Parts: sequence; C-alpha cells; structure tokens
Amino acid sequence: MTGADVLLLALGAVAVGSGVLVVATRHLVRAGLYLVVCLGALAGMYLVLTAELVAWVQVLIYVGAVVVLLLFAVMLTRAPIGASDDLDRPGWPAALIGGGTGLGLAALLVDAYRWTAVDLPDAGTAERLGGQIFRSWVLPFEVLSVLLLAALVGAIVLSRPDIGRPGTDRSGGRPGTATTGSGPGGDGGRSR
Repeated sequence: MTGADVLLLALGAVAVGSGVLVVATRHLVRAGLYLVVCLGALAGMYLVLTAELVAWVQVLIYVGAVVVLLLFAVMLTRAPIGASDDLDRPGWPAALIGGGTGLGLAALLVDAYRWTAVDLPDAGTAERLGGQIFRSWVLPFEVLSVLLLAALVGAIVLSRPDIGRPGTDRSGGRPGTATTGSGPGGDGGRSR
C-alpha cells in the first residue's frame, strides 16, 4: 500500500463521515457546512489522482458556488438556524437503502476487477478537457445555470410573503385604504 492509497483512504473516510453528518444533523446550516467538508475531501481525492483541473473546478463550482447558493437559500427562506425537530425523522430506511446500495456496488466492483491493477490513460490536459466540455457538454452546463438561477429566484420569492399575494399594492397596503400619516399617532406628526 502506497502513500497515495493511504491518503485516498483517509480522504474517503472524511468524505463518507461528513456525508453521513450532512444527512444526520438536525441543524440545517451545519448540514451545509458538512457538505463543504465532504466536497473538499472529494477535491482532495481528485488532487491525489493527479486530476488537478477537476479538483479546482470542484472547489470553485461546488464548494464556492453551490454551497454558497444553498446557504443563501437557507438564509433567505428564514429556515430555522438552530436544531429543528422537523429534520428528525427515522433514519433506518435511508440507512438500509444506502448501506444496501453501497454493499451492492462494492461487491460489483470487487467482482469486476478482482483487485487487479488497471492501466490509467495518459493524463488529460486542460485543453482537451475544455474541448470536451464545450463541445459535448454545453447544453447540460447551460441547463444547470438556469436551474440554479431559478432556485435563487424561488428562494427570494419564498422569503417575501407579500410578493404575488392578491390584493396588495407595491407599498404592501390594501387598495382602497389610506394611510393618514407617518407619526406615531397617525396624524403625520401634528400635535393637537
């Protein structure tokens, strides 16, 4: 076992542990921060596998953009910051499905490769990777950007209950009602 193997195992343990904490915590903001740790560990695994460009794209796009968008959505929708009893659901169905899927995939991979060494292709360059992304994968990138924009707009709409409510004007008052002033007594600050 080489040093790279040990580092991959350690980063994998960090990724799996923080991934479990994402779904097990009752704090929504902490779940987002555990997601940052999980995605950072994945970026570290990419670095160990000498895929530097993919690692930095992982950091910039997922850690830097998606998690920030998630945390902004949590803040804009006025979600509870502390522990929430709504997030405390029975975890055994998810653990059973996740564990079964993980064991099935592990058995499939062990059966397919039988611990043999696999020759890796030559390391890709940023030019080749960019050519593949912007030739074959342009449409999914654009669809993802529209989806993220729609999620941000939806979070803003959900955080403002006065938007879209029938019977309200731009100032938030009901039509046909007049405000009489801005003073504490409603008389525009005039004294009697």
